[in-house]
Amino acid sequence: MCASGRPITLLLFCLFISATSSPVSISTPAPPLPLQIAPPSPSARILPSPPSSPLSVSEVGCPLTLTPSSLVVRFGDPVTANCSLSTAGFSGLGWEVSLAAPEFTMDCFLVWSVERMTEWSMEPVCYAMAEQGGQCQRNLPLTVYKPPDNVSISFVNHTGPMSEGQQFTLQCEVQDVAPVNNLRVTFYKGQTVLGHTQSSINTDKKPVSEVFTLNMISTKEDDGVEFWCEAKLELGAEGPQPPPVVGSEKLTAAVLFGPQLMCPTKLRVREGESLSCEARGNPPPSVTWFRNGQVVALPTNSSREHAGEYTVSAKSLLGQTHFTVDVEVLPGKGTTNGYNGHFLLAVLLIWTINWS
Repeated sequence: MCASGRPITLLLFCLFISATSSPVSISTPAPPLPLQIAPPSPSARILPSPPSSPLSVSEVGCPLTLTPSSLVVRFGDPVTANCSLSTAGFSGLGWEVSLAAPEFTMDCFLVWSVERMTEWSMEPVCYAMAEQGGQCQRNLPLTVYKPPDNVSISFVNHTGPMSEGQQFTLQCEVQDVAPVNNLRVTFYKGQTVLGHTQSSINTDKKPVSEVFTLNMISTKEDDGVEFWCEAKLELGAEGPQPPPVVGSEKLTAAVLFGPQLMCPTKLRVREGESLSCEARGNPPPSVTWFRNGQVVALPTNSSREHAGEYTVSAKSLLGQTHFTVDVEVLPGKGTTNGYNGHFLLAVLLIWTINWS
């Protein structure tokens, strides 16, 4: 409206001069008026389009806040994140995501919400359009995980009993787990930790199956023990607490070893008690008692006449061993087996420590 006032004033001025200078009326066509441009309607706000390619603007100095600052979500679960502006000078917010992307908004915050996470690899980006031109962005670290379907343990290329001193390999197979580079596998013998291992080369974010191994040398102490393994997803403080853990079944080992006798050199018993010594081995050895070079049957009701020196022999397919025992029979009823039992327990403990 302000642009059309000057030509009209000029026209009136010309007509006034013409009328005062001459009685002849001269008709002069008015120059065409310029087009009038109407101001835009307040309701017709044109929103900037989201970027068609990943943003490359640095996050330094960008006044965007992500809540939470990182996400760990189980595959198939819902997920929600909020992006907000802390300063003026920006015309709106948007999310660059491949799943359930919200519309660009002129507000100072924008929520991205997914009812069911169905993608394994996603890099959500929140961006803001500056009024002076340009953009700023913040990336939202997102980890999608899935506990393993199954964890199993086995011996590699071996069945049946092992020989003492034989090298063998334990194998722990973890099926359909994601992400595998967050997986930590632990091997156990009973409740004793044997070692930890992790995937060092596989960075696939989708579920994969992987095999982890541990090399060992068999000992007689391994006979009858249970080996097993455990798979744990370590997802940090943002992940579920406690972390997802799946254990394998128990695998019982059989180790062949020669006969061993565990007897005190001085065996004290009371009258009426029986004589005995512990013998170990796999296969179980046969035990024979000798006195004065003759095979004797152990008395179940000992007396003073059973006192003296005995030779105990243990024999199996893997060898034979002998041990000399001095038997002392104490007078009176009662029990000295407690003393002998404590001695045998001490011997067993020392023997175990020496072999461990």
